[in-house]
Amino acid sequence: MKKLELHLHLEGAAPPAFVRDLAARKSEDVGGIFDERGNYAYRGFDEFLKVYEAATSVIRGPEDYARLLEVVLENCAENGVIYAELFVSPEFCGGGDLAAWREHLHAMTEMAAKMRGQGIDSRAILTSIRHFGPERSKATAICAAETAGDWVTGFGMGGAEGVGRATDYAWSFDCAREAGLGLTCHAGEWGGPDSIRDALSLGCSRIGHGVRAIEDNALVERLAEDGITLEVCPGSNIALGVYSRLRDHPIAKLIERGVRVTVSTDDPPFFHTTMRQEYDALARVFDFAEPEFDRIAHWAIDAAFCDDDTRARLRKEFS
Repeated sequence: MKKLELHLHLEGAAPPAFVRDLAARKSEDVGGIFDERGNYAYRGFDEFLKVYEAATSVIRGPEDYARLLEVVLENCAENGVIYAELFVSPEFCGGGDLAAWREHLHAMTEMAAKMRGQGIDSRAILTSIRHFGPERSKATAICAAETAGDWVTGFGMGGAEGVGRATDYAWSFDCAREAGLGLTCHAGEWGGPDSIRDALSLGCSRIGHGVRAIEDNALVERLAEDGITLEVCPGSNIALGVYSRLRDHPIAKLIERGVRVTVSTDDPPFFHTTMRQEYDALARVFDFAEPEFDRIAHWAIDAAFCDDDTRARLRKEFS
């Protein structure tokens, strides 16, 4: 089954073997972030962020990022994904420096073009890190605005949702909006409905996660009426303990109430998931079948941060 993925962190999709190999070649010790089976080891969201950033620390320079993009897109294609949007942070690609970011972007754009020729298209959502603070977010927004177009088509914010309020980052979102970029923001994962409302006030057409909207009937109605798309990552929510089991996850209830959702893996090797596994689990637990998955795909096409020609081509894939 063909799939689209709109919520995938580039560094968070790095296979453990990829990180271990890089670390070995650079004579750097990152053994503490893996368990005895070689998987990423963490407990809870705060420790997950630390392990994530430790793994990312060995991925440095345009060549590393181009190779990582190749590996990640190959994994996407193996799971039936024909279009992916990746969260990429200039904070990790050159420390937020525009000139350094351009060098990383050039390498990744060339790789994205190569992979497009192999049947997997992609775009980048430049992402500020919430717990790094509003001032550092501005540098990411400037990188996004200055390199908007072609592969860079969106701007968003990830990181620790409990740090400050999304509205503290309004300048960055305004800057990205003026550059014509699509806007999304992680919210409603660890924060409740008010966190989602803050993100919506920034002008976002999509919300990363957003599942805790189900706790507020008025917000659910607003999401449905306004056509806001939630980038839902069920496996991630279970792995991190937002919900204890998939049966308790609100994805089916949100769809029943008219909210547009997409399905993604977030940081797949951290959460031991793939897009194929996500689809299989939804089919098993909620009896999703081809009509439900087809509707999810069309919602993803509508919400994608891509040009009209690409959107039309994707619609033909599902016609």
